[in-house]
Amino acid sequence: MEPGYRIRLYLLTVLVLVGFGTLLTRLHEFQIERRNEFLSQVPGNRTVTVREPGTRGVITDRNGVTLARNLRKYEVTLNLEEIRQAYRLQRDADPEIRRITTHDGLPREQEEKDIVAIVKEQTIRPLKELGLARNFNAKAMRTHYLTHGDLIPFSYTTELTYDEFARFAEHNLQLPGVYLTMRPERDYPFGSLASHVIGHIKQWEKGDIPESAERKYNHYIGDEKGIAGIEASMDQYLRGPEGTKTFVKNEKGRTIRIWDQTPPGTGARVQLTIDARRQYLLENILRRAGRAAGVIMDVNTGEVLAMASVPDYDPNAFIPSITPERWKEYISNKRLSPFTNRAIASFTPGSTMKIPTAISGALQGMARKSFSCDGYVAYGNHKVGCWLWNMHHSSHGGLTLSQAIQRSCNPYFNKLANTIGWRAMVEGCTKVGIGMKTGIELPQEDPGILPGSRAWRAANPNASMTPALTAFLSIGQGDTLATPLQLCAMTACVANGGKYYQPRIVRRVISEEGESLVKNQPILKIDLVEAGIKAEDFELIRKGMWMAVNEAGGTAGKVRQPDIEVAAKTGTAQTVDAGQKSNNSWVISFAPYDQPRYAVCVLVQNGASGGAVCGPLVSLIYRGLFAEDEGLKLPLKRQTEFAGNTDRIEAIEPPEDPLAAIHAEAAPDAGETGDEAGDLTTSSTIRETPEPYTPTPTLSSGIDAEGTVVPRAVPVENR
Repeated sequence: MEPGYRIRLYLLTVLVLVGFGTLLTRLHEFQIERRNEFLSQVPGNRTVTVREPGTRGVITDRNGVTLARNLRKYEVTLNLEEIRQAYRLQRDADPEIRRITTHDGLPREQEEKDIVAIVKEQTIRPLKELGLARNFNAKAMRTHYLTHGDLIPFSYTTELTYDEFARFAEHNLQLPGVYLTMRPERDYPFGSLASHVIGHIKQWEKGDIPESAERKYNHYIGDEKGIAGIEASMDQYLRGPEGTKTFVKNEKGRTIRIWDQTPPGTGARVQLTIDARRQYLLENILRRAGRAAGVIMDVNTGEVLAMASVPDYDPNAFIPSITPERWKEYISNKRLSPFTNRAIASFTPGSTMKIPTAISGALQGMARKSFSCDGYVAYGNHKVGCWLWNMHHSSHGGLTLSQAIQRSCNPYFNKLANTIGWRAMVEGCTKVGIGMKTGIELPQEDPGILPGSRAWRAANPNASMTPALTAFLSIGQGDTLATPLQLCAMTACVANGGKYYQPRIVRRVISEEGESLVKNQPILKIDLVEAGIKAEDFELIRKGMWMAVNEAGGTAGKVRQPDIEVAAKTGTAQTVDAGQKSNNSWVISFAPYDQPRYAVCVLVQNGASGGAVCGPLVSLIYRGLFAEDEGLKLPLKRQTEFAGNTDRIEAIEPPEDPLAAIHAEAAPDAGETGDEAGDLTTSSTIRETPEPYTPTPTLSSGIDAEGTVVPRAVPVENR
């Protein structure tokens, strides 16, 4: 073949390929990318398919009290592209308009009005005549139109009375691009009650639309999403099945009829283990402190009967979106951190860790071993002192395990821990859930820190467990961190004689059809008696906690009850709060002693001591629990937010009542202060308070001057 002929053939081939490529590109643009645009210009009827979100399932307490529900809200949405197309059709059909030219001589139809101006002329004007016009955010409307076109409707208003809804329903078929719907709106009828447990939701993000939706739907409305608490962890069950609705519209954009409809479904009902009345009791008692957390558990099932954290917040503030001013109030003080669920956040546990230390010793057959308290234990140049030595320059002398728990003696547990070794300490503490997540059905649960564990060694590759660090672990100082929930679950294990149940806050989940999606079943993780602790040795630990409350020399005398025997252990841990030396005060407890039903754990930040601060709070909690058991109905009301404070709390005085003398009584040497670790507690070994949890909210945009179209009419009789 001649070279010249070959070149011409190649050129022809290239031209053909380029032509086909250009043709395919244009076909893709017209048939795929701009399909809806051209379909809307075809004379005759067309269909519009709308995706509707399902109705979110309700959340109830264990007795069926509704904690999260849905209210019926009437909403008006605008399809901005439909309104624009209807405006064009009307303009093009009017010969008078077509003859008018602009100041620069261009025909009127060549002008492209701003979408806000079009909406005002095409939609707002007739709404004004009907008395139904509303203010809106013009900037948000422009952004919405440029970003989403006709796929996502613009929410015009949700503030409609039933009469206004009826008037809209009467006239909206005459208004192209105007849609009227009834949608559920989340509501929390008891305000801030159990807010950290229930959580809150966030309106769907317009960027979360799946790619398939653009081909399937003309209008897309997404689902609300849980972003905290049960709303988040049970989101897959709470979301209802989506629905679809297909309209038939004429060439002018007016709805002729509904062609097809699949109504949206309702999500599952989530029943919690908490009791709303006991929750109300716990929250109001904790409000006597500035920052605190509390957990009440059923010792025989692992069910959480109440879980509270203060300060708190009102999840209704996020419905439908939170205002910038309200959001600023919530996050203005990071130390208060109202979104942090302190019940599952980790803190330095102090002497409450002596119970896991006792369990670790019992697993090694050391429960009947006595150790001597000489006032302190020296590790090199450092001393870990007993609180009795620090306060009175005295010592406890020889102690049994029960006596050491009763008097909260540091040297006893320092010696016990170093006798069995740090590996045995880690093994024993792990068996009762220290240093790991409990698995409760809540997000943002902190695993805490267990020095010597695999996770701790991975985070501290150059560190080793020295005798001093082992001593620190035995008394809950240094790197050791635990959550109130972990300590409450461990206490429940002690109470029932060694059965560690996984904490649960979801009792059951029932679908709309009645199917059980999550069953009510206790989860036994380990039986410590089967693991090697003798039942009689376990009783020594329980007896020590009883002695701490009910015998002279105990540190938990303020927990005592007149008719019910309570067992408890106090704790006062050194920590740092906003750069300042502080304390975490604790009480872990269970009752009744002989046939335990409840385990209660209370933490107070910046409290002087566990006995003086948490003891009275735990006593009040038990008074309420036992009163209910005897037939008294605990109150339950809508709860308001509690802002909390960061003040130092030296002691909490119980209210004046017939039991005041008992609550005020304390053993003469119940003086745990948190300073017993002495000069071992350097700045490098004191733990800072936990980082606050802060969700990412959807902030409300409000209105602007450009979108202020008319003052809202208020009937005279309602003013």
